[in-house]
Formats: sequence, structure tokens, C-alpha cells
Amino acid sequence: MDDILLMTEESMEKTISNLKDRLTNIRAGRANPSMLDPVKVLYYGAETPLNQIANVSVPEARKLQIKPYDKSCLSDIEKAIYEADLGLTPNNTGDMIFISIPELTEDRRRELVKQAKGMSEEAKVALRNIRQDALSDVKKLELSEDEEKRAEQEVQDLINKYNKIVEDILKDKEEELMTI
Repeated sequence: MDDILLMTEESMEKTISNLKDRLTNIRAGRANPSMLDPVKVLYYGAETPLNQIANVSVPEARKLQIKPYDKSCLSDIEKAIYEADLGLTPNNTGDMIFISIPELTEDRRRELVKQAKGMSEEAKVALRNIRQDALSDVKKLELSEDEEKRAEQEVQDLINKYNKIVEDILKDKEEELMTI
């Protein structure tokens, strides 16, 4: 029984970690190098993550600076940023690329909050699926009725705890997005 609870909690932790990672990609109007994590550059015939072929830094609050290790791939980086459809416009200076992060409008902020809510709902669905798997594992153990009820309650307590964590993460992200 303890193994089931341990594996269930581990899976729930991974779900929370995944949610946090996905929410960092929703930008709040401030420059963040992780905004460019989804960008893959066609570099010598292979799709390569941008952060492996260039240094991404934040010289100002609303500006990203991309300095490639190999200047010959500047146009490839620029093209990859456009193709990633992040709503960002790169400016190529010949040595490096600058990206100005536009101020978020009220409508865009609401749209991003909706996106964050969708991601948190997906996390809750994943948590419910993990709970279902744990409950079916408990049933397979053929415990006495009291032990089975106790085990089901422990699994339910776990999902309640992790649903609360998801709600707290969403509330923080929503606050961050709506702050001007």
C-alpha cells in the first residue's frame, strides 16, 4: 500500500512540475530567456534548441539579446523565431538579434489567463487519472473493506492536496499576468 501511495505522490509531483514548466512559457510582459525555449533552429541540417547555439540574455526588462556562437546562423535563428509563432519580432543587427517584448494589452492579458487556466485544468485531469490508477491498484491488493476505505481516503487526501497546489499556482500566475 505504501508503494502505491509513494508512486502516486511521485506522479502527482511530476504533474505539478510539468505545469510550472508550461506556465513559465506564458509571458507576463517581461523578458525571460525561457520564452525562447520552444524555438528550434535548423542548424547544419538538425533541429537544435536555440539555447544550444546562442547565448540568450536580458539586457533590459523588455528586451532579449541573442548572441549566436556562430554568426553564420543569424538568419536561421531569425527565421526559427518567426516560425515558432511566439508573437515576437526579432531585429538582426548583423552581430546579434534583439527582441523587444511588447507591453501586454488588457485583452492579451485575459487571453493569457485563459491559457493558464486551460493548462491548470489539464493538470487537474492528469491528477484525476493518477488517482484512478492508484484506486485500481488498491482494488487489486484485495484488502479488507476497512483497509481499502482507508487507502482510498489516503489517495483522496493526496489529490485534494495537489489540486490545492494547482489552484495556488494558477492564482499566482493570474496575479502576475494581470499586474500592470
